[in-house]
Amino acid sequence: MPTEAQRVQARRAFGFVLMSAALPGSVQSFAGNQRIGRIATRVYGAVAVVVVIALLGLLFARGFTVGLLLTPAVATVAKVGLWLLFAGWVLLLLDAWRLSKPLRLAQRGRLGLTITAVVLILGLGGVTGLAASAMTGAANVGEVFQGGGDTDEKAGRYNILLLGADASAKREGLRPDSINVASIDAATGRTVLFGLPRNMQRVPFPESSPLHEKYPQGFVCEDGGCMLNGIWTLGEDNKDLYPGKNAGLEATKEAVSEILGLDLNYYAMVDMGGFKSLIDAMGGIRLDIAKPIPVGGVSTKISRYIEPGKNRLLNGNDALWFARSRAESNDYERMVRQKCVMTAMVRQLDPGTVATKFVDLSKASKDILSTDVPSGEVVKLAELALKVKDQKIASVNFTPPMIVSAHPDFALIRSTVKDKIEASEKLGDGKDGTPPSGAPTPTTKPTTSADPGDKKSEQPADKASAKPTRKATAKPTADPTASASDEAPYTETSDLDAVCSVSA
Repeated sequence: MPTEAQRVQARRAFGFVLMSAALPGSVQSFAGNQRIGRIATRVYGAVAVVVVIALLGLLFARGFTVGLLLTPAVATVAKVGLWLLFAGWVLLLLDAWRLSKPLRLAQRGRLGLTITAVVLILGLGGVTGLAASAMTGAANVGEVFQGGGDTDEKAGRYNILLLGADASAKREGLRPDSINVASIDAATGRTVLFGLPRNMQRVPFPESSPLHEKYPQGFVCEDGGCMLNGIWTLGEDNKDLYPGKNAGLEATKEAVSEILGLDLNYYAMVDMGGFKSLIDAMGGIRLDIAKPIPVGGVSTKISRYIEPGKNRLLNGNDALWFARSRAESNDYERMVRQKCVMTAMVRQLDPGTVATKFVDLSKASKDILSTDVPSGEVVKLAELALKVKDQKIASVNFTPPMIVSAHPDFALIRSTVKDKIEASEKLGDGKDGTPPSGAPTPTTKPTTSADPGDKKSEQPADKASAKPTRKATAKPTADPTASASDEAPYTETSDLDAVCSVSA
């Protein structure tokens, strides 16, 4: 039976350890090396003040604070500082354990005190590890969001150029294979996704573009080889016209902006070769697939098929092939599948996944993503993305028969863009996707290019989703460079579910 003195000693010992854990340096201030205690108290007190300021900044100045934390140098210094603080905390705690004179305690008391100290060290070590990992992720993200884009809303919207590019050693220059613009309502998050075919010809440049003087009638070649996806290389070949800028990107942005009649805020380009790592970091995506999609083909042998089915989980490699496959298909159907993959990523990248796989996601993004979004705008765009996540995404693909790729009707494209955005803005509150009474819906717009005799295009999303694509029609085309098999009947839909079903 422990004596009263032993009980007092035990309380004192546990008090030392717990006090040192809660207020590093406090025990040394009165029971140990007072100089070390004063220094430790000031250091950890200053850190506590910085943490409070950061929390207040996240509450009242989120954009600036997050932008600062995403600065790679700041994040790296914070990560190193966290581990140094943890090391100092451990030393102070062990010193407090020593000052508590554990050898004077009974055996059970010594064991309990030691276990308490170890548990505290392991617990704070785990917390420090998580915080340090967050700083690693922040540094990775900060390397992606370097800024340079236009932060001002464009008529209440953000227009973002989305590029999927393949810059492999086998290709001459960088040629974006996937070219889309997401126009997002800044208030509601309602989004319209405009898809442009990579083989679009006669692409115009705005008068303000340095390439307009060279190509006043648009990007035209006698052999028909001057296409939209070649404008990046064209810009790179004319770097002298874009001093101090990414010439390929600037030329592409100018062309896309002129085609659609939209001012662009930002761009985001994904290296399709590394795209699968991002999907794998997400844990895959789920799609309802209505037809077999070949893996391989065109220049290689088809090795297998991605089989159709409901709620199919695709890993990064299969998702990449689903988005890129051209065998037994055409570029226009592929555009639809690419939008399906993008929509699945938006809907299925939930906050829980981001929280638990933040470092993996940030590393994958750092390796494959480039953008001109400033780090200070990340919070605003993340909040907007949460609104987009729960919306139906309206979609237009500017493909045959609506648009003839060799001779596009750019006036029709711009009027369709205007009409689709107006229709999107007239919808309800953006949560249920139901338009207010009397408001026109995108599927009833006169600019739609779906076959008027095709009732499938009028089906609700849950019924039409079983067929993401339809076989090409026998409609004639005025495009001398395209065969009948290149025609794609699906060029417009009120939401992507009507073309490609994304599993919940």
